[in-house]
Amino acid sequence: MHIINWLFRLIIFVGLVCFSVNNSENITLNYYYDQSFELPLSVVLLIVFSLGVVLTLLATWRKTNINK
Repeated sequence: MHIINWLFRLIIFVGLVCFSVNNSENITLNYYYDQSFELPLSVVLLIVFSLGVVLTLLATWRKTNINK
């Protein structure tokens, strides 16, 4: 079972690396007052995914602490 878990992680990692290599072009993020940032698409998606994980963990942690 341990080997299957690592194989699954390896497949996901390779898929993410391939996605990052294929989507390396820059995108422009526009903010208020004519502020803008140029970042690679893979970096923007990684930031958004990480924020989603953190918010989910905080909501789950809060819910489990209320139930105790």
